[in-house]
Amino acid sequence: MQRVCSFELSQHVGRRVRVAGWLHSVRRMGALNFVVVRDGWGLIQAVASAAPDARPESIVEVTGVVKSEPQLELHEVEITVTEPVGEVAPVALGKKQLELPLPTLLEHAVIATRHPTRRAVFGTLAAAMRGFRSALEREHFTEIQTPKLVGGATEGGANVFSVKYFDRTAYLAQSPQLYKQIMAGVFERVFEVGPVFRAEPHATVRHLSQYTSLDVEMAFITNHFDVMAQLARVLRGMFEACGSDIVVPEHIPTVHFSEVGTSEPDLSPEDERRLGAWAKETHGSEFVFVTGYPMAKRPFYTHPDPERPAYSNSFDLLFRGTELVTGGQRLHRHADYLAALEARGMSAEPLASYLDAFRFGMPPHGGFAIGLERFVMQLLGLPNIRLATLFPRDLTRLEP
Repeated sequence: MQRVCSFELSQHVGRRVRVAGWLHSVRRMGALNFVVVRDGWGLIQAVASAAPDARPESIVEVTGVVKSEPQLELHEVEITVTEPVGEVAPVALGKKQLELPLPTLLEHAVIATRHPTRRAVFGTLAAAMRGFRSALEREHFTEIQTPKLVGGATEGGANVFSVKYFDRTAYLAQSPQLYKQIMAGVFERVFEVGPVFRAEPHATVRHLSQYTSLDVEMAFITNHFDVMAQLARVLRGMFEACGSDIVVPEHIPTVHFSEVGTSEPDLSPEDERRLGAWAKETHGSEFVFVTGYPMAKRPFYTHPDPERPAYSNSFDLLFRGTELVTGGQRLHRHADYLAALEARGMSAEPLASYLDAFRFGMPPHGGFAIGLERFVMQLLGLPNIRLATLFPRDLTRLEP
Protein backbone atom coordinates (compact mmCIF):
# COMPACT_ATOMS: atom_id res chain seq x y z
CA MET A 1 0.00 0.00 0.00
CA GLN A 2 1.51 3.34 -1.04
CA ARG A 3 2.22 5.81 1.72
CA VAL A 4 -0.11 8.82 2.03
CA CYS A 5 1.13 12.12 3.49
CA SER A 6 -0.84 14.31 5.87
CA PHE A 7 -1.65 16.90 3.20
CA GLU A 8 -3.18 14.16 1.04
CA LEU A 9 -5.56 12.65 3.63
CA SER A 10 -8.57 14.72 2.57
CA GLN A 11 -8.39 13.08 -0.87
CA HIS A 12 -8.86 9.59 0.63
CA VAL A 13 -11.95 9.89 2.85
CA GLY A 14 -13.56 6.45 3.18
CA ARG A 15 -10.46 4.59 1.98
CA ARG A 16 -7.90 2.55 3.85
CA VAL A 17 -4.47 4.18 3.70
CA ARG A 18 -0.96 3.82 5.10
CA VAL A 19 0.76 6.74 6.79
CA ALA A 20 4.20 6.92 8.36
CA GLY A 21 6.04 9.36 10.56
CA TRP A 22 7.12 10.10 14.10
CA LEU A 23 5.05 9.14 17.12
CA HIS A 24 4.18 12.64 18.29
CA SER A 25 1.93 11.90 21.27
CA VAL A 26 -0.59 9.47 22.76
CA ARG A 27 -3.70 10.51 24.69
CA ARG A 28 -5.53 7.77 26.58
CA MET A 29 -9.25 8.33 27.17
CA GLY A 30 -10.86 5.23 28.61
CA ALA A 31 -11.06 2.49 26.03
CA LEU A 32 -9.82 4.76 23.25
CA ASN A 33 -6.32 5.96 22.49
CA PHE A 34 -5.69 8.99 20.34
CA VAL A 35 -2.36 8.41 18.63
CA VAL A 36 -0.89 11.43 16.87
CA VAL A 37 1.64 10.84 14.12
CA ARG A 38 3.73 13.67 12.69
CA ASP A 39 5.09 13.66 9.17
CA GLY A 40 6.97 16.32 7.25
CA TRP A 41 3.84 18.41 6.67
CA GLY A 42 1.59 18.08 9.70
CA LEU A 43 -0.15 15.90 12.28
CA ILE A 44 -2.33 12.86 11.71
CA GLN A 45 -4.61 11.56 14.45
CA ALA A 46 -5.46 7.88 14.64
CA VAL A 47 -8.12 6.45 16.97
CA ALA A 48 -6.89 3.10 18.32
CA SER A 49 -8.08 0.53 20.84
CA ALA A 50 -4.49 -0.06 21.95
CA ALA A 51 -1.62 2.42 22.12
CA PRO A 52 1.75 1.45 20.63
CA ASP A 53 4.41 0.33 23.09
CA ALA A 54 6.93 2.97 22.06
CA ARG A 55 8.42 6.25 23.20
CA PRO A 56 7.60 9.54 21.48
CA GLU A 57 9.66 10.18 18.33
CA SER A 58 9.75 6.48 17.42
CA ILE A 59 9.11 5.92 13.73
CA VAL A 60 5.71 4.30 13.17
CA GLU A 61 3.48 3.17 10.34
CA VAL A 62 -0.30 3.31 10.67
CA THR A 63 -2.91 1.84 8.38
CA GLY A 64 -6.53 2.86 8.79
CA VAL A 65 -9.69 4.17 7.20
CA VAL A 66 -9.86 7.94 6.70
CA LYS A 67 -12.88 9.51 8.39
CA SER A 68 -13.84 13.17 8.12
CA GLU A 69 -16.16 13.49 11.11
CA PRO A 70 -15.90 15.02 13.61
CA GLN A 71 -12.44 15.75 12.14
CA LEU A 72 -10.09 14.20 9.63
CA GLU A 73 -8.56 11.12 11.32
CA LEU A 74 -7.86 7.41 10.94
CA HIS A 75 -10.11 4.66 12.33
CA GLU A 76 -9.86 0.85 12.38
CA VAL A 77 -6.12 1.22 12.65
CA GLU A 78 -3.12 -1.06 12.83
CA ILE A 79 0.09 0.46 14.18
CA THR A 80 3.60 -0.85 13.58
CA VAL A 81 6.70 0.53 15.29
CA THR A 82 9.44 0.36 12.66
CA GLU A 83 12.22 2.27 14.46
CA PRO A 84 11.80 2.44 18.24
CA VAL A 85 13.47 5.20 20.28
CA GLY A 86 15.22 3.89 23.37
CA GLU A 87 15.39 7.04 25.49
CA VAL A 88 13.32 10.05 26.44
CA ALA A 89 13.77 13.01 24.11
CA PRO A 90 15.40 16.08 25.74
CA VAL A 91 12.46 18.21 24.57
CA ALA A 92 8.80 17.36 25.15
CA LEU A 93 7.43 17.69 21.62
CA GLY A 94 3.92 16.45 22.41
CA LYS A 95 2.92 19.67 24.19
CA LYS A 96 1.21 22.50 22.34
CA GLN A 97 3.93 25.00 23.27
CA LEU A 98 7.67 24.68 23.83
CA GLU A 99 8.12 26.37 27.18
CA LEU A 100 11.90 26.42 27.20
CA PRO A 101 14.43 29.21 27.85
CA LEU A 102 16.23 30.29 24.69
CA PRO A 103 19.63 28.71 25.56
CA THR A 104 17.98 25.32 26.16
CA LEU A 105 15.97 25.62 22.97
CA LEU A 106 19.10 26.38 20.94
CA GLU A 107 21.15 23.67 22.64
CA HIS A 108 18.60 21.04 21.63
CA ALA A 109 17.69 22.61 18.29
CA VAL A 110 18.13 19.38 16.33
CA ILE A 111 15.13 17.97 18.23
CA ALA A 112 13.24 21.14 19.17
CA THR A 113 12.94 22.13 15.52
CA ARG A 114 10.54 19.19 15.06
CA HIS A 115 7.90 20.87 17.23
CA PRO A 116 4.96 22.26 15.20
CA THR A 117 5.48 25.80 16.48
CA ARG A 118 9.13 25.76 15.46
CA ARG A 119 8.36 24.11 12.14
CA ALA A 120 5.84 26.87 11.45
CA VAL A 121 8.55 29.53 11.86
CA PHE A 122 10.79 27.82 9.34
CA GLY A 123 7.85 27.26 7.04
CA THR A 124 7.44 31.05 7.07
CA LEU A 125 11.12 31.44 6.19
CA ALA A 126 10.62 29.15 3.21
CA ALA A 127 7.49 31.03 2.14
CA ALA A 128 9.30 34.38 2.37
CA MET A 129 12.08 33.12 0.09
CA ARG A 130 9.51 31.72 -2.32
CA GLY A 131 7.65 35.04 -2.40
CA PHE A 132 10.90 36.96 -2.91
CA ARG A 133 11.89 34.81 -5.87
CA SER A 134 8.44 34.82 -7.44
CA ALA A 135 8.03 38.60 -7.22
CA LEU A 136 11.35 39.18 -8.97
CA GLU A 137 10.97 36.46 -11.58
CA ARG A 138 7.67 38.05 -12.60
CA GLU A 139 9.67 41.16 -13.46
CA HIS A 140 12.32 39.22 -15.39
CA PHE A 141 15.10 39.26 -12.81
CA THR A 142 17.75 36.53 -13.11
CA GLU A 143 18.86 34.57 -10.04
CA ILE A 144 22.63 34.38 -9.52
CA GLN A 145 24.97 32.74 -7.04
CA THR A 146 28.15 34.59 -6.13
CA PRO A 147 31.34 33.45 -4.31
CA LYS A 148 31.35 33.28 -0.54
CA LEU A 149 35.15 33.06 -0.41
CA VAL A 150 36.61 36.41 -1.42
CA GLY A 151 39.98 38.09 -1.44
CA GLY A 152 39.03 41.16 0.58
CA ALA A 153 36.40 42.93 2.65
CA THR A 154 33.39 43.93 0.55
CA GLU A 155 32.50 46.94 2.65
CA GLY A 156 36.09 48.02 3.23
CA GLY A 157 35.88 47.29 6.97
CA ALA A 158 37.66 44.97 9.36
CA ASN A 159 34.67 42.92 10.51
CA VAL A 160 35.38 39.89 8.34
CA PHE A 161 36.10 36.23 9.05
CA SER A 162 39.47 35.16 7.67
CA VAL A 163 40.05 31.59 6.50
CA LYS A 164 43.10 29.74 5.26
CA TYR A 165 42.84 29.43 1.48
CA PHE A 166 45.64 27.11 0.36
CA ASP A 167 48.78 29.27 0.73
CA ARG A 168 47.05 32.58 1.44
CA THR A 169 44.27 34.21 3.42
CA ALA A 170 40.72 34.57 2.12
CA TYR A 171 37.59 35.96 3.74
CA LEU A 172 33.96 34.94 4.08
CA ALA A 173 31.85 37.33 2.05
CA GLN A 174 30.13 40.13 3.96
CA SER A 175 27.68 40.48 1.08
CA PRO A 176 27.40 39.76 -2.66
CA GLN A 177 27.47 43.51 -3.29
CA LEU A 178 30.38 43.79 -5.71
CA TYR A 179 29.39 40.73 -7.70
CA LYS A 180 25.74 41.64 -8.03
CA GLN A 181 26.76 45.06 -9.36
CA ILE A 182 28.99 43.37 -11.93
CA MET A 183 26.11 41.11 -12.94
CA ALA A 184 23.77 44.08 -13.33
CA GLY A 185 26.07 44.84 -16.26
CA VAL A 186 25.20 41.43 -17.71
CA PHE A 187 21.51 40.73 -17.03
CA GLU A 188 20.41 44.24 -15.88
CA ARG A 189 18.18 42.75 -13.17
CA VAL A 190 19.60 40.16 -10.78
CA PHE A 191 18.91 38.71 -7.36
CA GLU A 192 20.48 36.24 -4.97
CA VAL A 193 19.44 34.26 -1.91
CA GLY A 194 22.50 33.23 0.08
CA PRO A 195 24.48 33.39 3.32
CA VAL A 196 26.57 36.37 4.38
CA PHE A 197 29.03 36.64 7.25
CA ARG A 198 29.67 39.52 9.64
CA ALA A 199 32.34 39.30 12.34
CA GLU A 200 30.77 42.10 14.32
CA PRO A 201 30.96 41.81 18.12
CA HIS A 202 27.20 42.05 18.59
CA ALA A 203 25.29 40.08 21.19
CA THR A 204 21.91 41.66 20.56
CA VAL A 205 18.47 40.25 19.84
CA ARG A 206 18.71 41.35 16.17
CA HIS A 207 22.25 40.47 15.04
CA LEU A 208 23.85 37.24 13.83
CA SER A 209 27.31 36.36 12.56
CA GLN A 210 25.77 34.44 9.66
CA TYR A 211 22.39 35.16 8.14
CA THR A 212 20.55 34.79 4.85
CA SER A 213 20.59 37.86 2.64
CA LEU A 214 17.98 38.48 -0.04
CA ASP A 215 19.84 40.68 -2.51
CA VAL A 216 18.63 42.63 -5.54
CA GLU A 217 20.42 44.80 -8.08
CA MET A 218 18.84 46.56 -11.07
CA ALA A 219 20.20 48.70 -13.91
CA PHE A 220 18.88 51.70 -15.85
CA ILE A 221 17.39 53.44 -12.84
CA THR A 222 16.87 57.17 -12.42
CA ASN A 223 17.77 57.25 -8.74
CA HIS A 224 17.22 55.41 -5.47
CA PHE A 225 13.47 56.04 -5.56
CA ASP A 226 13.19 53.51 -8.39
CA VAL A 227 14.87 50.97 -6.11
CA MET A 228 12.50 51.82 -3.27
CA ALA A 229 9.49 51.23 -5.53
CA GLN A 230 10.90 47.86 -6.56
CA LEU A 231 11.45 46.93 -2.92
CA ALA A 232 7.81 47.71 -2.09
CA ARG A 233 6.64 45.36 -4.86
CA VAL A 234 8.94 42.60 -3.64
CA LEU A 235 7.72 42.94 -0.06
CA ARG A 236 4.11 42.67 -1.17
CA GLY A 237 4.97 39.38 -2.84
CA MET A 238 6.75 38.12 0.28
CA PHE A 239 3.91 38.98 2.66
CA GLU A 240 1.39 37.39 0.31
CA ALA A 241 3.46 34.19 0.11
CA CYS A 242 3.62 34.10 3.92
CA GLY A 243 -0.17 34.36 4.17
CA SER A 244 0.15 37.69 6.00
CA ASP A 245 -2.47 40.43 5.93
CA ILE A 246 0.16 43.16 6.40
CA VAL A 247 -0.36 45.93 3.85
CA VAL A 248 2.61 47.60 2.20
CA PRO A 249 1.25 51.09 1.40
CA GLU A 250 1.31 52.39 -2.14
CA HIS A 251 3.13 55.42 -0.73
CA ILE A 252 5.33 54.44 2.20
CA PRO A 253 6.05 57.39 4.54
CA THR A 254 9.51 58.81 3.81
CA VAL A 255 11.78 60.90 6.04
CA HIS A 256 15.13 62.41 5.02
CA PHE A 257 17.93 61.70 7.47
CA SER A 258 18.48 65.42 8.02
CA GLU A 259 14.94 65.64 9.43
CA VAL A 260 15.31 62.79 11.92
CA GLY A 261 16.83 64.93 14.64
CA THR A 262 20.01 63.05 15.50
CA SER A 263 23.60 64.26 15.57
CA GLU A 264 24.92 60.79 14.79
CA PRO A 265 25.64 59.58 11.21
CA ASP A 266 23.32 56.61 11.75
CA LEU A 267 20.08 55.76 13.53
CA SER A 268 20.10 54.20 16.96
CA PRO A 269 17.58 51.47 17.87
CA GLU A 270 15.75 54.14 19.86
CA ASP A 271 15.58 56.37 16.76
CA GLU A 272 14.18 53.47 14.74
CA ARG A 273 11.48 52.76 17.32
CA ARG A 274 10.57 56.44 17.47
CA LEU A 275 10.24 56.68 13.68
CA GLY A 276 8.28 53.44 13.54
CA ALA A 277 5.83 54.75 16.13
CA TRP A 278 5.49 58.03 14.19
CA ALA A 279 4.72 56.20 10.93
CA LYS A 280 2.13 54.03 12.65
CA GLU A 281 0.41 56.86 14.49
CA THR A 282 0.56 59.47 11.70
CA HIS A 283 0.17 57.34 8.57
CA GLY A 284 -1.15 54.01 9.84
CA SER A 285 1.91 52.39 8.28
CA GLU A 286 4.06 49.56 9.61
CA PHE A 287 6.83 50.90 7.34
CA VAL A 288 8.87 54.06 6.98
CA PHE A 289 11.71 54.91 4.59
CA VAL A 290 14.67 56.91 5.86
CA THR A 291 16.58 58.38 2.91
CA GLY A 292 19.70 60.49 2.46
CA TYR A 293 22.04 58.94 5.01
CA PRO A 294 25.32 60.88 5.35
CA MET A 295 27.94 59.77 2.83
CA ALA A 296 30.37 59.32 5.72
CA LYS A 297 28.25 56.39 6.93
CA ARG A 298 27.69 54.66 3.58
CA PRO A 299 30.10 52.39 1.65
CA PHE A 300 32.42 53.74 -1.04
CA TYR A 301 30.18 52.60 -3.91
CA THR A 302 27.22 54.73 -2.75
CA HIS A 303 26.03 57.50 -5.07
CA PRO A 304 25.89 60.96 -3.46
CA ASP A 305 22.85 63.18 -3.75
CA PRO A 306 23.74 65.50 -6.66
CA GLU A 307 22.06 68.44 -4.92
CA ARG A 308 23.40 67.72 -1.40
CA PRO A 309 26.72 65.85 -1.84
CA ALA A 310 27.17 65.32 1.91
CA TYR A 311 24.10 63.09 1.81
CA SER A 312 23.58 59.93 -0.22
CA ASN A 313 21.05 58.53 -2.63
CA SER A 314 20.47 55.68 -0.21
CA PHE A 315 17.81 54.48 2.17
CA ASP A 316 16.86 52.16 4.98
CA LEU A 317 13.39 50.70 5.33
CA LEU A 318 12.13 50.32 8.89
CA PHE A 319 9.49 47.69 9.58
CA ARG A 320 7.73 47.85 12.94
CA GLY A 321 10.43 50.09 14.33
CA THR A 322 13.44 48.04 13.23
CA GLU A 323 15.75 48.41 10.23
CA LEU A 324 14.84 45.69 7.75
CA VAL A 325 16.34 46.74 4.41
CA THR A 326 19.33 48.82 3.29
CA GLY A 327 19.71 49.97 -0.28
CA GLY A 328 20.34 52.79 -2.69
CA GLN A 329 21.86 53.99 -5.92
CA ARG A 330 25.46 53.03 -6.69
CA LEU A 331 28.22 54.90 -8.46
CA HIS A 332 28.42 53.79 -12.10
CA ARG A 333 31.32 55.79 -13.61
CA HIS A 334 34.87 54.47 -13.34
CA ALA A 335 36.36 57.89 -12.59
CA ASP A 336 33.90 58.40 -9.74
CA TYR A 337 35.01 55.12 -8.16
CA LEU A 338 38.67 56.10 -8.30
CA ALA A 339 37.85 59.45 -6.68
CA ALA A 340 35.70 57.83 -3.98
CA LEU A 341 38.40 55.31 -3.10
CA GLU A 342 41.08 57.98 -2.97
CA ALA A 343 38.93 60.17 -0.72
CA ARG A 344 38.60 57.30 1.74
CA GLY A 345 42.24 56.33 1.62
CA MET A 346 41.41 52.98 0.02
CA SER A 347 43.56 51.29 -2.61
CA ALA A 348 42.03 50.48 -5.97
CA GLU A 349 44.37 47.53 -6.54
CA PRO A 350 42.42 44.89 -4.54
CA LEU A 351 39.27 45.95 -6.41
CA ALA A 352 40.79 45.91 -9.90
CA SER A 353 38.52 43.21 -11.38
CA TYR A 354 35.44 44.83 -9.84
CA LEU A 355 36.41 48.23 -11.22
CA ASP A 356 36.83 46.77 -14.71
CA ALA A 357 33.04 46.47 -14.94
CA PHE A 358 32.84 50.27 -14.77
CA ARG A 359 35.57 50.87 -17.33
CA PHE A 360 33.47 49.17 -19.98
CA GLY A 361 30.02 50.70 -19.77
CA MET A 362 27.81 50.44 -16.71
CA PRO A 363 24.39 52.13 -16.58
CA PRO A 364 23.00 53.86 -13.49
CA HIS A 365 22.00 51.09 -11.11
CA GLY A 366 21.07 50.31 -7.54
CA GLY A 367 19.74 47.66 -5.26
CA PHE A 368 18.92 46.51 -1.78
CA ALA A 369 19.33 43.64 0.67
CA ILE A 370 16.78 42.15 3.07
CA GLY A 371 17.85 40.09 6.07
CA LEU A 372 15.61 37.03 5.84
CA GLU A 373 15.73 36.07 9.51
CA ARG A 374 15.07 39.63 10.64
CA PHE A 375 12.14 39.84 8.23
CA VAL A 376 10.56 36.75 9.82
CA MET A 377 11.38 37.93 13.35
CA GLN A 378 9.51 41.19 12.73
CA LEU A 379 6.67 39.54 10.82
CA LEU A 380 5.97 36.99 13.57
CA GLY A 381 6.76 39.30 16.47
CA LEU A 382 9.54 37.08 17.82
CA PRO A 383 11.60 38.56 20.66
CA ASN A 384 14.97 37.30 19.35
CA ILE A 385 16.32 36.74 15.84
CA ARG A 386 17.72 33.37 16.94
CA LEU A 387 14.14 32.11 17.10
CA ALA A 388 13.91 32.78 13.35
CA THR A 389 17.17 30.97 12.57
CA LEU A 390 17.61 27.24 12.07
CA PHE A 391 21.01 26.93 13.73
CA PRO A 392 22.17 30.40 14.83
CA ARG A 393 25.77 31.55 14.61
CA ASP A 394 26.75 34.34 16.97
CA LEU A 395 29.60 35.38 19.27
CA THR A 396 29.47 32.14 21.27
CA ARG A 397 27.60 29.55 19.21
CA LEU A 398 29.04 27.27 16.52
CA GLU A 399 26.95 24.19 17.37
CA PRO A 400 24.65 22.53 16.68
